Amino acid sequence: MNGKTPYEIPTEMREFAERSVEQARKAFDGFIDAAHKAVDGAHGSAESARVNTQDATRKAMSYAENNVTAAFDLAQKLVKSKDLTEVMQHQSEFMKSQMTALQTQLKDIGAAAQDIATKAADTVTKATKAK
Repeated sequence: MNGKTPYEIPTEMREFAERSVEQARKAFDGFIDAAHKAVDGAHGSAESARVNTQDATRKAMSYAENNVTAAFDLAQKLVKSKDLTEVMQHQSEFMKSQMTALQTQLKDIGAAAQDIATKAADTVTKATKAK
């Protein structure tokens, strides 16, 4: 434009710059991809934990409701009992049924805890492999 030779970037330098930009882009894309996977994994883990907690809470509430109902049933039977023998019979039946219920509840809680632990371990394994 003013008669001077325009400044030209040597071919090798241009290629080097292009490769550097492309490598930086790939590195950034890899970083973003990893960040998305981490967020998705965290969301999945949080959702899984929420569902597991909700299920455990429902079971606990159900057990509590059953136990309180059984106690009220016993109270009604005791109030209507005619003598000490009948009181002892109702109390004995209540204790047997509550022990059976407790065993079932403990078995269910143990199975649920094992299931939660297995799911958590799977989630950690998947998250670790994704990295």
